Amino acid sequence: MNELFQRVDQALDGIRPYLQADGGNVQLLEVTSDMVVRLKLLGSCENCSMSMMTMKAGIEKTIQKAIPEIVRVEAVSDLQPTV
Repeated sequence: MNELFQRVDQALDGIRPYLQADGGNVQLLEVTSDMVVRLKLLGSCENCSMSMMTMKAGIEKTIQKAIPEIVRVEAVSDLQPTV
């Protein structure tokens, strides 16, 4: 596991308790070479109508505050191989 991946995962640890309190969670899938974080929303976060707001206002902001070089955070349903 590379250092950047670990730093992002540690930043997510700061928001996970809030997600878990509502029956959800998030799994870090990858940090791409162009500094995009790809996540999978879990539990109640998968189908929540507020998940995009949670992603932008909560998760993305938390990660970018800890690691400013991250340019974007994306939710994916599963890790898709890059062609």
